[in-house]
Order: sequence, then C-alpha cells, then structure tokens
Amino acid sequence: MRLPKGRTWGRRGHTPVVAVTSAGTKRISLAALICTRPGRRPRLIYRTHVDRGPHRGRRKGFAESDYAQDAAHQQLGGPVVLVWDNLNTHVSRTMRQLIAAREWLTYQLPPYAPVLNPVEAVWSHLKRSLANLAKHGIDQLTTLVKTRLKRMQYRTGLIDGFLTKTGLDFAPPQPTAFGDL
Repeated sequence: MRLPKGRTWGRRGHTPVVAVTSAGTKRISLAALICTRPGRRPRLIYRTHVDRGPHRGRRKGFAESDYAQDAAHQQLGGPVVLVWDNLNTHVSRTMRQLIAAREWLTYQLPPYAPVLNPVEAVWSHLKRSLANLAKHGIDQLTTLVKTRLKRMQYRTGLIDGFLTKTGLDFAPPQPTAFGDL
C-alpha cells in the first residue's frame, strides 16, 4: 500500500526526515467489499494480509484461494454479484474455476474504471487519514489500518457516499408490463 505524501511542520530551513528501515521487505495487503442490499444499510467488509519479509516462490499479497473464501457469502446470507477490476489474480484461470464452483456467485469484470468502484474511495479515504503519521513498524501500521477501516464500517453515511459517488444505480430492476418498451 503506497501512502500519499503529506504536509508537516518543521523548523525553518530544516527538512523533516523520517528514518525508514528495511524498506520494501514488509508490506500489508488489503482487500475489501462494499455490499448493498435494498432496505438494508450498506456494509464494508475487509481483510488484511501481512507479508513479513522476502520469500522465494510465495505470493506477497492475496492469492486466489484467499479471495474465494466463503466468509462474505456467509455474512451476507444471499447470492452475491461481485464487480471488480482486472487485477491478474481476479482474472486468472484458477479464480474462474473457484467462482464457477459457487452457484451463489456471479461476477462481472469491467475494464479498469476506478471511478465506478466504491472501494477505491475507501482506499483514498484511508490513505488520506494515514498521510501525516509516522509508523514505527508493520505491526503498528497494521493495527492503525484495521482501526481506521473498523471506524469506516460504522459510518454508514460515509459508505453511502462512496456508493453515491460512483453514479451507479443499485436499485433492483422494476418489472415492466408486457408490451412496454
């Protein structure tokens, strides 16, 4: 996760410096869903994956099997239509097979369109909240990220705003009378 540059205060003529150790060897990966259902409040569901260092032959982030867990389906209690970007893990043969094995799951893979993805607003909001904070390690960053995402989960107005910002219509289609065109 790349953090945006932020502004800070410092003595005139002295550039603030933050010491970074082991840069690039540890990382936190995030995955999230924003779920909506007519008559219910929207929900934010997220998962974290911490990579603690260099590993040969092992994926640094989420693998297909991590995405294909049935936890979201169990939490939501109904069929799921998944709309996501074209990340290589999302479009792999393995992922297509995992999705095909779940009759309750359908998916759509639009071309990369971050403006239409409400989760992109979650990432933007999260990154802005972390911009001016100096973290001392991956554990501290992980705790902070989880805390910020947990707070977002309880701000339904914020999640509604993320959905509204996309301009997509999430209302179920209305039945039409025979002969209407």
